[in-house]
Amino acid sequence: MSNNDSFIDEVTEEVRRERLYSYMRRYGWIAILVVVLIVGGAAWREWSGAQRQAQAQAFGSSILRALETENAEERAAALAEIEAPNAGAEAMLNMIEAGQSAEAGQTEAAIEALEAVATNSDAAEIYRNIASFKALTEGAATMDAAERRQGFEALAQGGNPLRLLAAEQLALIEIETGNREAALERLNAILTDSEVTQGLRQRASQLIVALGGELGTG
Repeated sequence: MSNNDSFIDEVTEEVRRERLYSYMRRYGWIAILVVVLIVGGAAWREWSGAQRQAQAQAFGSSILRALETENAEERAAALAEIEAPNAGAEAMLNMIEAGQSAEAGQTEAAIEALEAVATNSDAAEIYRNIASFKALTEGAATMDAAERRQGFEALAQGGNPLRLLAAEQLALIEIETGNREAALERLNAILTDSEVTQGLRQRASQLIVALGGELGTG
């Protein structure tokens, strides 16, 4: 390689180096900002995760302390004082509170707590369905059959995880209102459902026999 070619190469390399330094001086802050954002984002996620974990632990501990009190009425009152950190936790808290209220004989308070979950659009659908089901069963003594029928029919729709349990309750309402044939039809439909559990199958079979029906018929 001639001295002339070597000189050209050196000049070209120097130009490239100067151009790189120029780009770094002009745009280097962008790279620094990206690094800061990445590091800051990771730190924020770690801090947020720690905060959520601490909240969940404090929430769980407060529930356990409330459940350690002497009687169901006191437990329900203690649970009512707890502040839930999010909609899911609030739904769970309300259902626990409803259980304690029901145990204390405070049926109206139990139903009110359950209905608060059932109508809470921020709560998960499964929580709303369970709360609605429990509110209807808790209200058996105070709600008329037509009102309970309407509620259970909504839960008995296809795709609802509680649909077979709701169908069982509808059969019981048919028995309550003296509609034996409709009750048998509902009970036999439960028996032929591919998703029926062993426990529900046994209860439905016992009801069919008690009503004087034959298994596998309507």
